[in-house]
Amino acid sequence: MSAISWEDPFCGEGANCFRIGTDTEGNAYIAVAGQEDRPLTDSREALRSLILEIKAGGADHLL
Repeated sequence: MSAISWEDPFCGEGANCFRIGTDTEGNAYIAVAGQEDRPLTDSREALRSLILEIKAGGADHLL
């Protein structure tokens, strides 16, 4: 497994922080900050699709 390059944490109110990372093999990772040893893993394309859907309002009902 390649080393994961983690982005800085994205934190909401109440310090609910998530981190996004990628590796050189085309994998993407999402983890709770401080729990990077237990990430959700998928392809970079899946992460890209998720981000685009969220930006388009696909998760607004969760707000």
